[in-house]
Amino acid sequence: MRLVIQRVSEARVEVEGHCAGSIAAGLLVLLAVAKTDTEADADYLVEKLLGLRIFPDDAGKMNRSVVETLGSVLVISNFTLYGDCSKGRRPSFDQSAAPDLARSLYEYFVEKLRTRQVPVETGIFQASMSVRLVNDGPVTLICDSRSR
Repeated sequence: MRLVIQRVSEARVEVEGHCAGSIAAGLLVLLAVAKTDTEADADYLVEKLLGLRIFPDDAGKMNRSVVETLGSVLVISNFTLYGDCSKGRRPSFDQSAAPDLARSLYEYFVEKLRTRQVPVETGIFQASMSVRLVNDGPVTLICDSRSR
């Protein structure tokens, strides 16, 4: 499972011109599921995401988590994070999970987040979405469950 995490001052996702989810300060998370991912991968990344100290403390040092800042999380499914561009001109998505597995683990990840101390919004799985954000910093990180 792979996450692209962006610290934002605000973010919003629209589907067919209607707002599906929006947050003020917090984290915008693009999430991709690989063929071999399990709930253990999601569990690991939920803990990693909520514990990342990427918000400034009173001294301006990145030392606080999204939970500590009372921020929110906007989670967007994005299978293209497993796109392999190493050969040819058309990306290969062979490592991406099939839609049923991807949906199941995406929903599991979101539900795990919702049991914690952080408000969670989402896009719509497999929809064509328009994502708007104001990146704060900018701070953008990649976390992959395979790197644990």
